[in-house]
Amino acid sequence: MNPVATDRDPGFTEFHGAQPVAQTLALGELHCTGEAVSNAPLLNGATPSSANPLHRVKAQLTVCVGTATLTVGELMAAKAQQVLRLDSKVAQPVDLLLEGKVVARGQLVAVDEHFGVRITELPVALTV
Repeated sequence: MNPVATDRDPGFTEFHGAQPVAQTLALGELHCTGEAVSNAPLLNGATPSSANPLHRVKAQLTVCVGTATLTVGELMAAKAQQVLRLDSKVAQPVDLLLEGKVVARGQLVAVDEHFGVRITELPVALTV
């Protein structure tokens, strides 16, 4: 399968067929501007400008509080205000998941009007 250059963007290449459309950038073209880069220190005291650029990539964590097992019929019969009992206890640590994999554990806490998680377990020490 041969790439076909397009006139949309000089760095833009289309692969016809089952291949996805991709845009390639030289590393020199990557710029961090605006609020993404600040002089705020990171956890270990490094600043974002001195840290590995991958450290600025955002990732969405999911917090798994617990699960409930019920039949589709039970779910269809559920009413507003009905409480589903989860398999975890109130004081039990919650799992922090990244791409469906547990990366840490913690305790639920209240932060103003929001939930928060106090990290209590990390499988590997995090380094910069």
